[in-house]
Amino acid sequence: QVQLVESGGGLVQAGDSLRLSCAASGRTFSMYIMAWFRQAPGKEREFVAALNWDGLNWDYGDSVKGRFTISRDNAKSTVYLQMNSLKPEDTAVYYCAAQLPKSYNDFRAQSAYGTWGQGTQVTVSS
Repeated sequence: QVQLVESGGGLVQAGDSLRLSCAASGRTFSMYIMAWFRQAPGKEREFVAALNWDGLNWDYGDSVKGRFTISRDNAKSTVYLQMNSLKPEDTAVYYCAAQLPKSYNDFRAQSAYGTWGQGTQVTVSS
């Protein structure tokens, strides 16, 4: 099982870019489907993006399509979230999550992910 540690959060202005990283420990990182979720104050945690082991299948939440890009470097056991054209409504704690692939994989379901990081705060000022 992997352990996940996010980094790269911070305070930026609207329109800026930010890249989050999620470093995984463990030798089996390349097997996992990796995802990013976020939770804004007073709101439920929501799906942001997910990527399968080889990077050939991905999914994005509707609110971030065209602005955010998820990628991974299996050699470095790291998954990234490049966030462009940030908006104040992107302000949230961003969590990295991992799930082992199954016969049917649900990228968006939080319950499918068995491992979570501690989160990193992203604040976008207007």
